[in-house]
Amino acid sequence: MKILITGGLGFIGSHLCDKLIKNNDLTIITKSTSKIQNILAPSKINIEKIDITNFSTVEKIIKKNSPEVIIHLAGQTSHSQSFENPLYDVDINSKSTLFMLETMRKLNLNCEFILGSTFVVVGKPKKLPINEESPCQPTTIYGANRLLSEHYCKIYHDVYGLKTKIFRITNSFGPREQITANKNAVNFLIHQAYLNNKIQIYFSGKFFRDLIYVDDVVSGIKTVLKKGRSGNLYWISSNTKTWFYQLGNLLHQLTDVDVKYIDPPPYTKKTDVGNFIVDNSKLKSLGWKPKISVKDGIEKTIEYFKNNTTFSG
Repeated sequence: MKILITGGLGFIGSHLCDKLIKNNDLTIITKSTSKIQNILAPSKINIEKIDITNFSTVEKIIKKNSPEVIIHLAGQTSHSQSFENPLYDVDINSKSTLFMLETMRKLNLNCEFILGSTFVVVGKPKKLPINEESPCQPTTIYGANRLLSEHYCKIYHDVYGLKTKIFRITNSFGPREQITANKNAVNFLIHQAYLNNKIQIYFSGKFFRDLIYVDDVVSGIKTVLKKGRSGNLYWISSNTKTWFYQLGNLLHQLTDVDVKYIDPPPYTKKTDVGNFIVDNSKLKSLGWKPKISVKDGIEKTIEYFKNNTTFSG
């Protein structure tokens, strides 16, 4: 199968490439090749180095490759940066999706479009657990633009008959993820613990999230690809509460790091989604289930840092 993956050298994209390369013809779009070491077999993948917001070049690549599947993972994932440069966030997190869908429509491509989305589209949940029918009211520009991308997929499916699917991921973590605090707080905390730098957790750690290890995310995406129904949305989650004071205790047990609980900055108080857990029964009905516990995932991530001492995110 000919598959085009945007953001193919990133956290999720690189792990997905490693799992799909054996039986598929892969092309990836990446803004930079600085993370080429993230994929195990770069020589077997067609790598197109362009910014996803360079729309005319993206169209040429789609025309040239005529993919049977496009998996759109590229994006700007920092909440704070979406406020610092909101117009760029529109381009990369919503306009890029609309452009590719419109390109598929204009070219009349027999192609499936799979959008990778995020839990932050929901905003502050009014009722838990979250499921595919839960209302969305995002608290950040990033979340609003990802939700808009979801709407574009649904509209192009309903109006034009394009084959589109959407998956949302809860708090994912694991090897190869960026380790800056404003990109992925969980991975940042794990890396700080590995370095034995005192870690800081907001709200006294008295909030929970639905953490999921990257291998389970990738197996979930593969399930959506193979078995998901066109026009549908699927949550990829562990359906397990992890309190952040439990996460702090676990990191202390594994690394002997000191944990400090601090008050969050005003920005976080305004945008934080609070407690979050997702009912993953829809995806599980397709035969998928998560297999890696939070503890095992953290241990695997720490081991990765030990074996990749030059890793900088």
